[in-house]
Amino acid sequence: MISEKSGPLTGVAQVPGDKSISHRALILGAMAVGETRISGLLEGQDVLDTARAMQSFGAEVIDHGTGDWSVHGVGVGGFSEPDQVIDCGNSGTGVRLIMGAMATSPIVATFTGDASLNRRPMARVTDPLMAFGARAFGRSGGRLPLTLQGATFPVPVRYATPVASAQVKSAVLLAGLNAPGETVVIEDVPTRDHTERMLARFGADITTEDTPDGRVITLRGQPELTPQAIDVPRDPSSAAFPVCAALITEGSDVLVPGIGLNPTRAGLFTTLREMGADLSYENPRDEGGEPVADLLARFSPDLRGIEVPPERAASMIDEYPVLSVVAAFAEGPTHMPGVGELRVKESDRIAAMTAGLRAAGLSVDEGEDWWTVHGRGHGNVQGGVTAQSQLDHRIAMAFLVMGQATIQPMRIDDGGPVATSFPMFQNLMEALGASIQQEAA
Repeated sequence: MISEKSGPLTGVAQVPGDKSISHRALILGAMAVGETRISGLLEGQDVLDTARAMQSFGAEVIDHGTGDWSVHGVGVGGFSEPDQVIDCGNSGTGVRLIMGAMATSPIVATFTGDASLNRRPMARVTDPLMAFGARAFGRSGGRLPLTLQGATFPVPVRYATPVASAQVKSAVLLAGLNAPGETVVIEDVPTRDHTERMLARFGADITTEDTPDGRVITLRGQPELTPQAIDVPRDPSSAAFPVCAALITEGSDVLVPGIGLNPTRAGLFTTLREMGADLSYENPRDEGGEPVADLLARFSPDLRGIEVPPERAASMIDEYPVLSVVAAFAEGPTHMPGVGELRVKESDRIAAMTAGLRAAGLSVDEGEDWWTVHGRGHGNVQGGVTAQSQLDHRIAMAFLVMGQATIQPMRIDDGGPVATSFPMFQNLMEALGASIQQEAA
């Protein structure tokens, strides 16, 4: 794909539903008794793979069109053993949450994914799941393909997360649903709390307390979850791309309505405003237990580099690739510490962005868990290279955003991964005035 400088980006960007909430709505709907209705579901490949997985475990999942879905759940502990291997495609969130949801049922399932997912570490999830009584058989490092044998007689656990990971926390909480007694998760650094919010909405007995030892989440097991009507907010991680493109493209004025602004997810927008971005929130409201607002982004020619607080990383971990693009158009260095988790995403995102930015004429420093982009200011970023997407949707979209403001066009070697999270990305950006095109192989 090729992306090149265009006129101003203007209009309304109707980004898709939140991917994190979409996964969780399908899984908890499958674990409730009765029919859960979901509107605004993200229909990207990652979420569709989770929907198929829930069908494999015995739930009835129906697509009613235009983002409206229903899930007829089988209840906590009601999963049946799947007949086929569960293919989670590119989705680390999907596979880790699904493994948690089935780990305390006396069934066996085998999981696999694409080449990228099969390289990612799963031991961080299977280790705590084995504490419940499950057994895992995978490749070295717990990598996929992996077979998980659920616990016949599960026991509750008390688990302190060794890394800040909402996926690990959520897998443990979902496993705790079918364990007797109280399952406790302790986080040093709070991560996105969509699972806790949605569990409470479905009727689980769950409490959260901030203590000197960290955030303590306590779940009482074996509830009967009550089906819900879920209106999925629009995904802030997807909104990041048209928002950041507007900030660096001269004359732009873009409105993104209905964006989820859960404080455990909104770190990017806070960071951009600290850099001098012209961002404003309009019509703040609550939808389905999540804070929501309309986000207005305008061209911001006087962006400046900043030090991003490391404690903010968990609230914006997926947005660092596109933040590094904005940093390229700021004046001075933007330092991003505490982001080692980026090394084990769909790709090594620090390495992938560093390579592409350097090729495009930027000076970038990197360490094991940090990186610094030395911005050149608006109008001074050369571009004119083909960046490697590394089978990573966020890397691909970040470089396509970058091409909107570089002197020479930016290319990516493979636009296919974009469909995993944001299948409408190209059409949405072109409707705003962007020039992004497929190139013949």
